[in-house]
Amino acid sequence: MFLPIKHLGPWNFYREALAIAVPVMLQQFVMSMVSLIDNFMVAGLGDVSMAAVNVTNQINFIFIVIVNAVCGAGGIYLAQFNGAKDADGMRHAYRFKVIFVCAVAAVYFVLCWLIPRQMLAMMTMGNAAQDEIIDIGVRYIKLISFTLFPLAISTGIGTSYREIGSPKIPLIISSAATVVNTMGNWFLIYGNLGAPRLEVTGAALATILARLVEAAVFLFYVRGSRKGTAPFFVGFHKIFPVNRRLMTQILAKSGMMFLSEASWVSSETIMTALYNGRGGAEVVAGMAAGWTIANIFFLLFGGIWTTSTVLVGGSLGAGRLDEARTRGTWITSGAIAAGCIIAVTGAGAATLLIPLVFSNLTDAARHISLGLVYVIFIYMPLWSLLNALFAISRAGGDTALGMYVDVSVNTLIFVPGAFALALLTPLHPVTMFALLKLSDIIKYTIARRWFRKERWVRNLTRRN
Repeated sequence: MFLPIKHLGPWNFYREALAIAVPVMLQQFVMSMVSLIDNFMVAGLGDVSMAAVNVTNQINFIFIVIVNAVCGAGGIYLAQFNGAKDADGMRHAYRFKVIFVCAVAAVYFVLCWLIPRQMLAMMTMGNAAQDEIIDIGVRYIKLISFTLFPLAISTGIGTSYREIGSPKIPLIISSAATVVNTMGNWFLIYGNLGAPRLEVTGAALATILARLVEAAVFLFYVRGSRKGTAPFFVGFHKIFPVNRRLMTQILAKSGMMFLSEASWVSSETIMTALYNGRGGAEVVAGMAAGWTIANIFFLLFGGIWTTSTVLVGGSLGAGRLDEARTRGTWITSGAIAAGCIIAVTGAGAATLLIPLVFSNLTDAARHISLGLVYVIFIYMPLWSLLNALFAISRAGGDTALGMYVDVSVNTLIFVPGAFALALLTPLHPVTMFALLKLSDIIKYTIARRWFRKERWVRNLTRRN
């Protein structure tokens, strides 16, 4: 399954890749640590509060995935136009991002206020503590909805900086915002230093403040930058003079990416809803705690995606197709090696972190979270390789690879398997997860064959 060691590239290439990937990974690490601190603070309120916040976050994850898909589609072109030194093309790719992420945020905002109880109920079917979880979750999701527009704007600007090879800027800005979030949590969840004790509501208000600060700083910085340092940027008052032909092309790519991401996030959401029904609040809290720990180490995937977009996409946009092929091979080999390293270090770290960070959860919840992270790290090398194949293909505009792989396997194998295990067996949630993820081996087999057709080796910047 894995590529031989001879496909590893020279150190100077990986040094260049790390210069791009490390700031992205550090940004995700900071955000994951803040999420860990958030969960630590909310966990002190008990299993039900922890479950309510994390069920809401599981729903919000769908929004984040869609926003990232939109920005990813625009980013394919933005990175290639950057390689071709085409500033006008970069601005049109950025316009696409802003227009569509704001549209997605508007739709999701309405849903959070119209049907919050129905969305939360969908995620907690069969759970013994469903009513308690939903009562707290409804208040939380309505408040969190005010973070959607700031998050959309920050993501549009931050991903654009990464795609032109300037990942340190979003790292610094997002790190500052996470400090605001952490301090806000400390003040408002438990009422420290005379602040009101607002518990879960306090966690939501701290997140709103952090997102507003992040978006404001991004806008202040990008508007004050010299044109050469942010060649993609246009103000909101100039957002609608668009190149319709290019927009149509990007929309076609984003459509396939959306189908891929929608298939993946839907299957994950269904699986989560099914295993949330295997017990009470301890199951929801335990699985959420496990994912919180695992997300710290998923920073590798962000590094793989950004490196592929910049190094492979830039080479393709500049017309250096053979160089792009070689870089693609080196990235896949490096991804496997990095996945193995993360798996070993992550498993060891989780053994220490979970009893320490989640000491306020019940023993049953901690046991569930530890079992989950062990399973996740077993799959880590395979997931790293899959992410590399998907990322390199998208860098060249081949979004069909991800669509066919995700839609076919998730629809025909993963989702039916999840229902079969939930309805026909008494399996533990962690065991269910471990068995269902065997389907990723089939994903890799399909992805590898498609990848070798080299439909991703294309220069997308040539316009008639």
